[in-house]
Amino acid sequence: MKHLLDRLRGWARKLKQQTMVLWFCFQHPQTPWLPKWISVFVVAYALSPIDLIPDFIPVLGYLDDVIILPLGIVLAIRLMPAQVLEDCRIKASEWEKSHRKRPVNRFAAVIVVVVWLVAAGSLAACLL
Repeated sequence: MKHLLDRLRGWARKLKQQTMVLWFCFQHPQTPWLPKWISVFVVAYALSPIDLIPDFIPVLGYLDDVIILPLGIVLAIRLMPAQVLEDCRIKASEWEKSHRKRPVNRFAAVIVVVVWLVAAGSLAACLL
């Protein structure tokens, strides 16, 4: 069981590192528009303090963290030019060594809240 927990912690740490790589890729001037915008959405969601599917909902609450976020990261990384990716991995590594606090994206949190409000409004309109 301890081995499984260690693997999960390592996987979560790697996701955090890749999120920061994409953060720097978005800011890199040589990043093409498609991987740049995929990176924007992935990083905004990853750094948002609010999840689209709240974690307290059994099974579904972790669906975004376990499936959606990693798939977005993989897609953005596969579309990223190799040189941009290498430059940004170096920057992310330097950032991690500096022990600075991870940025928080409040704008993404607002978007998530708006999505929930629209969904609730739509559901209410259908029921009435």
